[in-house]
Amino acid sequence: MSTHRIHFTLNGARREAEVPADRLLIDLVRDDCGATGTKLGCAVGVCGACSVLMDGAVVSACLVPAVFADGTSITTVEGLADDALTPLQDAFIREGGFQCGICTPGQLIAATALLREHERPEPAEIRTWMMGNLCRCTGYYGIERAIDRAARTTA
Repeated sequence: MSTHRIHFTLNGARREAEVPADRLLIDLVRDDCGATGTKLGCAVGVCGACSVLMDGAVVSACLVPAVFADGTSITTVEGLADDALTPLQDAFIREGGFQCGICTPGQLIAATALLREHERPEPAEIRTWMMGNLCRCTGYYGIERAIDRAARTTA
């Protein structure tokens, strides 16, 4: 199988990798780059656990070929904050926005993108944006409250 040399930025650091044509972005970030905060859930793009930001847009890393990362900037959950919690991460803790943690990285990625697009989203906007992230533990109310709290904190 052919391989491709790609250059990309992962969480602010320039990276280079030689990837086979069939390698997925989830495998590149987790296995090759060690960004294991991104989770593999369903592997078919419906649960949102593997969500990352690619040039600021939310993508399902389990569906994206790694070669598509060439020339892009990828942000995983590890890249959302340096040493301190972001207001969004703090709000997730305070509002009970997570329990088991499997969906949390994808939830945080989607919520980050939402808050970049809409400084003060309405509850319906929050629900619409978060639809692609499944959670079997929290019932979503804590997640919605956390996003609203973060929006009020940073607005």
